[in-house]
Amino acid sequence: MKYLLSILTFCCVLFLGLNSSFANYQAGSLTAKQQAIIPIASYTATGDLNNLKTAVNEGLDNGLTINETKEIMVHLYAYCGFPRALNGLATVDEVLSERQSKNIHDTMGNDATPLPANTDILALGTRVQTQLAGAPVNIASSSSIDYMLKAHLFGDLFARDILTYPEREIATISALASMNGTESQLLSHLNIGINAGLSKTQLQDIINTLDAKVNSQLAQHAQEILDNHLASSKKNTI
Repeated sequence: MKYLLSILTFCCVLFLGLNSSFANYQAGSLTAKQQAIIPIASYTATGDLNNLKTAVNEGLDNGLTINETKEIMVHLYAYCGFPRALNGLATVDEVLSERQSKNIHDTMGNDATPLPANTDILALGTRVQTQLAGAPVNIASSSSIDYMLKAHLFGDLFARDILTYPEREIATISALASMNGTESQLLSHLNIGINAGLSKTQLQDIINTLDAKVNSQLAQHAQEILDNHLASSKKNTI
């Protein structure tokens, strides 16, 4: 009995410690590696390939693996289209070739873990979308788009564990903040980012990094949307 109590006490302490660590992560700022995702995503979305080269170099220097860097483009094709994503991937390959010529050897990193053969990708994507949106989402105007969002974006893409959910949302928010006419989608993804595990501090870090590394005007516009979102969220909780 005494041995059992000791085991239970140890498990409780471990559980509290893990919860504390998770809370600290939630409240903390983005790491240098996470910050490196922001300009990569932004320049991919706007097609600014010259600045993208610089951002990719900095990302690799700050701990992004080759597969993680390429996965940012794979993920963003759903938001900014195949042409921008393919140009981004070509730019990554160009940077890697230049770095190899300088005897810089970057880490390839893990590839995506294959899903079980019997995975119901629509059901999986629907669960992930509901979890991240905070409620079921249905696009009534087009059943085809609704299916693709669930099965492909939140199913196929989010199931690829090269990037975490928070990292995918860092990339998405950065891209949406950098494009014209995507304010409503940016607003939605600020909420999704929080549901994915990003703190308000980390959302602010995204805006600050856009300001410092990309463009102060688009950062200011994104700041207004974030401020309005946080003010609305606070009002709804009162």
